[in-house]
Amino acid sequence: MFVLVEMTDTVRIPPWQFERKLNESIAEELNKKLANKVVYNVGLCICLYDITKLEDSYIFPGDGASHSKVHFRYVVFHPFLDEILVGQIKSCSQDGVHVSIGFFDDIVIPPESLQQPAKFDETEQVWVWEYETEEGAHDLYMDIGEEIRFRVVDETFVDTSPTGPSSAEASTSNAAEEVQKKEAPYTLVGSISEPGLGLLSWWTNS
Repeated sequence: MFVLVEMTDTVRIPPWQFERKLNESIAEELNKKLANKVVYNVGLCICLYDITKLEDSYIFPGDGASHSKVHFRYVVFHPFLDEILVGQIKSCSQDGVHVSIGFFDDIVIPPESLQQPAKFDETEQVWVWEYETEEGAHDLYMDIGEEIRFRVVDETFVDTSPTGPSSAEASTSNAAEEVQKKEAPYTLVGSISEPGLGLLSWWTNS
């Protein structure tokens, strides 16, 4: 679920922080810059693990701050494919079941990856597993707030870096659409289409 990623960055330390230890100031600046941010094709940054190498610091003309090239390791949330995770159902829609694990909410289980046969209950706005037994089908509801065990089967990174408008007309006509189509920078796709996966209550209750 969590991995250590080696990174390199140049950190700017303002003059009023010179009285502090350099490592402390650099650690604080790195966490301000990266913590709770998604790095493209890397994952969700959690916190600084350690600084592995600190190169010479420089002060450039016209800027009283010091600039130091830093090699460091950062704790990143980036589950590997086929990893089993447990989260809570945040909401349900026609697109599938949306899951949260507390600090990360952009997880979706599409309809084709649910226990089959499944249907979407429009009234309750939840997905239902029509579990077949000898006595007939039983509806097992995937209620909001229930704990769910799922397998990570895919991931999607979206580059959300700001881009300049190609033309004035395009920027004005598509402004509303861009707001509506705002995508999450990092999304996990899950699956519960195998025994043992799905709501924990399905497998723990006798």
